[in-house]
Amino acid sequence: MTSIEVKSRSRNIKSFSSNELTVDSSVQELINELSSDNHISEHRLRLTRLENGKQVALITHKTFAENGIPKTATKIDLFVKDLGPQISWRTVFLVEYFGPFIFHFLFYYVQSLYGRSAAPFPHTQTQKLAFAMVVLHFLKRELETIFVHKFSNATMPAFNIFKNSGHYWILSGFNLAYFVYAPTNQSGLFKFFFHVNELSTFVNYALFGLWAFAELSNLTTHLILSSLRKDDTKKYVIPFGYGFDLVSCPNYFFESLSWVAYALLVGNWSAWIFVLVSSGQMWLWAVKKHKRYLQTFGDDYKKLKRKIYIPYVI
Repeated sequence: MTSIEVKSRSRNIKSFSSNELTVDSSVQELINELSSDNHISEHRLRLTRLENGKQVALITHKTFAENGIPKTATKIDLFVKDLGPQISWRTVFLVEYFGPFIFHFLFYYVQSLYGRSAAPFPHTQTQKLAFAMVVLHFLKRELETIFVHKFSNATMPAFNIFKNSGHYWILSGFNLAYFVYAPTNQSGLFKFFFHVNELSTFVNYALFGLWAFAELSNLTTHLILSSLRKDDTKKYVIPFGYGFDLVSCPNYFFESLSWVAYALLVGNWSAWIFVLVSSGQMWLWAVKKHKRYLQTFGDDYKKLKRKIYIPYVI
């Protein structure tokens, strides 16, 4: 047996000692004991060990040995911290994606929000297509959250829901809806702020077709990623197939492509701001995932010569 000493980094958590586990025991076993001893949810607890002066979090589904602790260790010194109230990732995603529905339905159907003198007014073909694209996109997101996505972590700090929701509720919710569904007979500076393209029917439907292709491609990549975790395993696996043979994160590429098609359709500055912000964030995520693939699989991944984000480019 191995002696494990856990020092608390939070006032509401008691320090803990155990002689019943070994280096081949899973970290989750210790988490369960700490949870029971302190009458607190296991999802609020984070175990760390001091390494080169820094607190390094232990991966709960791995053993202590797999977390870098020597097999010959007879004493393990760890630290535990209370992460505070938690909320499930699935709930966060559902709340995030619900916000745009509120704003888009509100500004599309309640035309008096643009002034009593402006209502009622007919929506253009572009505005109708834009509305359909946004609603279908976030309906797809909600359904994927319920039926497709598998999450590496069960929960996140509850307060983060406000920060995470801001991106969707404001940028893709209010930002797009308010400026895209307004009356098109504007003048002066308002003509710029509420500008919506008036492209030919052929071009409109061509862009809608590009958007549909990107959305279905994005769904396909999500289904591939989900299939890698059929048994809810958290083990990293190299994905192959549709899009993945070209880039590390084709799901992000197709997501960006769908919003580029939307921005080309409406031509409003608010749409391009959303494209830049969302694609910039997805680029950062893609770089992080690409590096993780390289660190985890080394030469096996490097020899695949995949780009990070855009096929054949970068």
